[in-house]
Amino acid sequence: MKSDKRMAGRTASSAGFPKRTVGALLLLIVAPVALAVILFQADGFDPVPIPDGFQRETVAVPARNDRLLLGSEKLGEGLLPGPEDLAYDAEAGVVYTGCKDGWVKRVSIGESPAKVENWVYVGGRPLGVAIGPDGQLVVAEPYKGLLRVTRERKVELLTNEANGLPFRLTDEVDIAKNGVIYFTDASYKYSLEEDVLDVFGGRPHGRLLSFDPSTNQTRVLVRDLYFANGVQVSPTQDFVIFCDPCKRRCRKYHIQGEKNGAVEDFVDNLPGLPDNIHYDGEGHYWIALVAGRTLSVYIAMKYPVVRKLFISLSRYVSLPEFTDCGVIGIDMDGKPFALYKDHSLSLVTSGLKIGNYLYYGSVTKSYISRLDLTKHAAK
Repeated sequence: MKSDKRMAGRTASSAGFPKRTVGALLLLIVAPVALAVILFQADGFDPVPIPDGFQRETVAVPARNDRLLLGSEKLGEGLLPGPEDLAYDAEAGVVYTGCKDGWVKRVSIGESPAKVENWVYVGGRPLGVAIGPDGQLVVAEPYKGLLRVTRERKVELLTNEANGLPFRLTDEVDIAKNGVIYFTDASYKYSLEEDVLDVFGGRPHGRLLSFDPSTNQTRVLVRDLYFANGVQVSPTQDFVIFCDPCKRRCRKYHIQGEKNGAVEDFVDNLPGLPDNIHYDGEGHYWIALVAGRTLSVYIAMKYPVVRKLFISLSRYVSLPEFTDCGVIGIDMDGKPFALYKDHSLSLVTSGLKIGNYLYYGSVTKSYISRLDLTKHAAK
């Protein structure tokens, strides 16, 4: 035994690791772990497993472009702080987007360079935007609720609660041809600044709702959703698709016919967490992936203990953003046909095809990105 110890000592010495160095290395390893344990125990955040789990499988996509940033150009750089959602007015040739400075901005995409206009100030942090059949814009503002911008650019409150429960995070919106507005309250518990607590908490605080301007009635259509997000009325007007990011899927709620009120799956096992969804008028939906299905995301969403540690550490240090994001194209039957993403891309919140271009927005960029699909199509 003694000879073994002397041999170990000689081995360590010959390897160039004096006792002081070994002690310092051990300290560098143990100290962060001990600190993490202390923070973990002191933090009150208590996540739980997400029912049905965070599946490991990913749906097959026949065509891909994994270098989305390579061919993308920037529109309105420096003038569009966090363009979260996109709504296209084909007659005017402009895109509306809500920015974190409280402005809904209008971008003339047909001009070169693109012209950016501060269109109307709604305050707060406008997220979802949609143009109704009457040409008026509806805005989902997380702090105030569902807003309408009149033709005179006057901002009106439509609704801010349902069944006596106020909205805390009014998120996305779309409008049917009959004028009924469909939207999501991502969380009735957490505000926008606390959104990661809702996503990582593993508890359902989200709702899909409708508002009928003709009756001023707000209805809860689906409750107990895990951070309910993007909304899109089908072109046939018989169902509404809504994004269910924590389970990497989109579902549809029937609003007409024999299945009225029923909920069915639309697309599952997406290669990332879905945010907004848009129909392009050409038989395709485009879904933004706000976080890619990376190993770190998979582990975090699958194991509550990892999510707790993440939140505990995030209170004291800045942690890296989720990456490998992009936009996925889905056909009318819910089958993916093309994926556009980039490993370096983070927090993509909206995607929309207009003509030969794919436009996408992000809460962390100061511009809208555009990709020419005739030159950089997925293969």
